[in-house]
Amino acid sequence: MSRPIIQSFFDEPTNTVSYLVADPATKKAAIIDPVLDYDHSSGEADTRSVEAMLKAAEDAGNTIEWVLETHAHADHLSGAPFIKAKTGAKIGIGEHIKDVQRIFRPIFNATDLKTDGSDFDHLFRDGERFKVGELEVEVLYTPGHTPADISYKIEDAVFVGDTLFMPDYGTARADFPGGDAHKLYRSIKRLLALSPETRLFMCHDYKAPGRDTFAWETTVREQRENNVHAKDGVSEDEFVAMRQARDTKLSAPKLLLPSIQVNIRAGKFPPAEANGVRYLTIPVKLKGGAQTCV
Repeated sequence: MSRPIIQSFFDEPTNTVSYLVADPATKKAAIIDPVLDYDHSSGEADTRSVEAMLKAAEDAGNTIEWVLETHAHADHLSGAPFIKAKTGAKIGIGEHIKDVQRIFRPIFNATDLKTDGSDFDHLFRDGERFKVGELEVEVLYTPGHTPADISYKIEDAVFVGDTLFMPDYGTARADFPGGDAHKLYRSIKRLLALSPETRLFMCHDYKAPGRDTFAWETTVREQRENNVHAKDGVSEDEFVAMRQARDTKLSAPKLLLPSIQVNIRAGKFPPAEANGVRYLTIPVKLKGGAQTCV
């Protein structure tokens, strides 16, 4: 078994970890969950984070073949289109992105959006296998956080997206449209049934209380023994009750609305209006006396 070379890139404004995963034998590589830098207050986007990843790949002599998304993120915009434009890499995501597109198309009145997943280059099925150089990649369907989450098992490493966090922080929320705490529990158990030595790489870290440094790599064994939400012995009913109670107290991610609109389009912004400007939609819910504002 080859052991992939893994470089991590932490984006502190969104607490997101992106990965450059390379085959040491062939120098073929994939980028997982890249971040497009976006300033919500000004509407400005730039590519410094993905450019840093591309520079690291170039310095190592790597050829990027894939941009792999674990799901349509709700907390950062994807840098996948820039990487594709620069390298010709294909953008892949789980096939159930079609379900997410169908959920959010009417919410944003996104009449341009196709709901067949065709904005992406490849839709992965559960259990599908493919190669990055000589590295074998297996796709694991791990829904719950969203209906479309997948994890990528690359030899002895698994990139789990938002399904799990570090053991001292726990697990992902399951209250977004289409989310399901029961499915999340079962997805976590699927991951934790892997070999105890399997390395698990998180997509986010927020520094649990009492921890002063960011961290994003752990193992199946560490999660089974120490995960504060889902360690061995926690039943599905116990987990679901905890997750649902916890989720009711969580605020929406800061970049939820722009992220979803962009990421369900494979990282592309909505089409430009007649004036040449691209706009992101903010659905407004008027409650109580606010009805008098219209």
